[in-house]
Amino acid sequence: MSLNSADWLARMRDAEAQLNDIVLGQSHVIRLILLSVLARGHVLLAGDVGTGKTTLLRAVARVIGGPFTRIEGTIDLLPTDLIYDAHLDAEGRPRVEPGPVLSRGEELSVFFFNEINRARPQVHALLLRLMAERSLTAFRAEYRFPHLQVFADRNQIERDETFELPAAARDRFMMEIPVSLPVSREDHIALAFETRFHDVDNLIAGLTERILPFRELNALAHEIQATVHTSAALQHYVFALCEALREPQAAGLEIEDTDMSRLVRGGASPRGMQALVRAARAAAWAEGRDAVLPQDVRAVFQPVMAHRTFLGPAYEPRRDSLVPALIGAAFDRVPVPAE
Repeated sequence: MSLNSADWLARMRDAEAQLNDIVLGQSHVIRLILLSVLARGHVLLAGDVGTGKTTLLRAVARVIGGPFTRIEGTIDLLPTDLIYDAHLDAEGRPRVEPGPVLSRGEELSVFFFNEINRARPQVHALLLRLMAERSLTAFRAEYRFPHLQVFADRNQIERDETFELPAAARDRFMMEIPVSLPVSREDHIALAFETRFHDVDNLIAGLTERILPFRELNALAHEIQATVHTSAALQHYVFALCEALREPQAAGLEIEDTDMSRLVRGGASPRGMQALVRAARAAAWAEGRDAVLPQDVRAVFQPVMAHRTFLGPAYEPRRDSLVPALIGAAFDRVPVPAE
């Protein structure tokens, strides 16, 4: 199947509409996840229990299609548990078989890591290579996964027996997207009383499978990055925003009751800026344009850059309020280029 840009755009909008029909009140989150799919970036969802994170990621996996696997984060999970499964067979003999990553073959499309922060740092280290290189070594062979996209969710409520993701692992996620409860009263009522939302498996099965055919997503992503343009003024705007986050005092940013000279310990790397540009180009393409505008950058800036902004120890406990305030101050301070 070979699709032109108009076909892809129609399919993306169809996928978005279907996802919004089964996961209520999360239209912004759904758009961001689909932009990550278009830019071939990994996604981490963070939020309270019961906000639909797992349902949403399973639903996105269905509209992409292709081999899918998942693993549950637990404190006793070992790195090898991702690669192979050692067990006794029905006759009591030891057997070693491919684990979650290898069991679906090299066409693995979506790897879903549920409650990733329950897994130990050693597991995160193996996942880091899988995300960064889309490959791993096992059984004396090298396996490559060219279509792989990692989706993960993180439980922000429970702190017992959890491990914070290291900076290197979080940086491999193109976006870290917060998921909150739906704002609309009508959505709350529908989720509670409409029986179709009570059977998640049946709900997801009703989605059209492979609306966004997984084997062609890499080519589409390449086309988007090659054909959606950024002007010189837009490039300077992106650079100035990123520098403002890295050096807020030098940029003249101010936040009440905050020492700006001590606020930020580190900012986005060049890889982080690349992720921002890729996501902004995908956002422009999704709106039917061939040039990135400032609103495209703003639409993806926080989910791409917030988890790549590291605060000083005194301010880290207030991250949830300070990082959005810092990003807002940067938007207010850095001049928007003329169209």
